[in-house]
Amino acid sequence: MILLYAVGTAFLGLVLFNRLMPARAAHTAVGLERRRSGLATKHGSLPYLEGGNGPETLVLVHGFAGDKDNFTRIAAMLVPHYRVIIPDLPGFGAARRDAAAKHDIAQQVENLRAFLNELGVQRFHLGGNSMGGFIACEYAARYPAQVRSLWLLDPAGTAAAFAVPAFTHYMQTGDMPLLVREPGAMRALLDTCMHKRPWFPWCLEHQLARRAVHDYPLHVQIMREVVDSPRLEDQYQHIDTPALIVWGKEDRVLSPGAAIAMQALLPGSEVILMEGIGHLPMLEAPRRTARDFLAFQQRLREHHAAEVA
Repeated sequence: MILLYAVGTAFLGLVLFNRLMPARAAHTAVGLERRRSGLATKHGSLPYLEGGNGPETLVLVHGFAGDKDNFTRIAAMLVPHYRVIIPDLPGFGAARRDAAAKHDIAQQVENLRAFLNELGVQRFHLGGNSMGGFIACEYAARYPAQVRSLWLLDPAGTAAAFAVPAFTHYMQTGDMPLLVREPGAMRALLDTCMHKRPWFPWCLEHQLARRAVHDYPLHVQIMREVVDSPRLEDQYQHIDTPALIVWGKEDRVLSPGAAIAMQALLPGSEVILMEGIGHLPMLEAPRRTARDFLAFQQRLREHHAAEVA
């Protein structure tokens, strides 16, 4: 009976902590998740997470309205194999905010390149989700000698990707779920992005909503810059970097049909379409998404070994 009382008291304490001190509770929850995944918080020209000591480096780039912690959970399966680096891009997460700065895809590529040069990282695997996938492809096209392979999770960048009702509505009205004007709209963002939504504590959703509302004017500007960035197929005939293209079949932010257009641009690519998954495979199905990536990397190593032999 005493044990039951102690457990009940502890649970009540957590509930109160979650509701009465959401900023501190969210900070604690995120910190625990990072440690559980073997990631440390670091600061350079961009704030970033880093973990693992594998022989090769894997750089992961979040999408619009996201941040470095979009990859925290999946990183637990990656750090045994790679040195994993996950930055916040300017305008997002804990990175700098500057309404006078450019945030188009070309500039974000250069922001990422300067950051990696600062860390002394010159050759790496590059993954990205959504806008981050657009940035990753553009990076590989501009600096092919640096990128060993691409891991593209529901990537933007092609005209076909934007052929969805969310972007049709955005082009007509300027509104879309990724732009959070008021706290209550955070739920619409999460529901739009994920078909198989993982559990988030209330404190974390509350803090993300506060940050998104604060960032609304800047993110309206950044969204315009991203959408106005030249499409990949208008700039490049093909990108020779080996790539794994992953797309959730239930994606409502970017069209899963664009996997075909992306594969045509990347002749050395493989495509995986994930049943019952939306726009964020690394959050909705982290174990399966990681397994698919590690299997792809093993195939690349076997292919390289066969070529050398």
